[in-house]
Amino acid sequence: MRILIIGLSGSGKTTLAKELSASLNAKHLNADELRKQYNDWDFSDAGRLRQAHRIKNLSDKYDLVVCDFIAPKEIHRHIVDADILIWMDTVKESKYKDTDKLFETPKNYSLRILEKNSNYWANIIYDKIGKNEL
Repeated sequence: MRILIIGLSGSGKTTLAKELSASLNAKHLNADELRKQYNDWDFSDAGRLRQAHRIKNLSDKYDLVVCDFIAPKEIHRHIVDADILIWMDTVKESKYKDTDKLFETPKNYSLRILEKNSNYWANIIYDKIGKNEL
């Protein structure tokens, strides 16, 4: 199962992903850590597409993985091909105005989170996954 947590920078993606991956005993893939590992800080359209493919390919190696990635465009989300898409809609703008302008409102998502409270939401998501409600 691939879970993708998306949202603007500063929305709480990584904090939630860490808590959720720990509670699910899942692998956690963080887009910033991958960029650091691959020394790839290219935020052009091509760079963002490469990052989406990288996350998809790396996450294919795990039975259960939680990925956090801004994934500003629908095409990025489509490439990652998550079973569960969680949208952190907790901030309306970030310090990265270029990314903010690119961000497309998700058309399909499993859960939209409007407030930062990672412990609460990790527990809710854990329960919903256990009940096959997501």
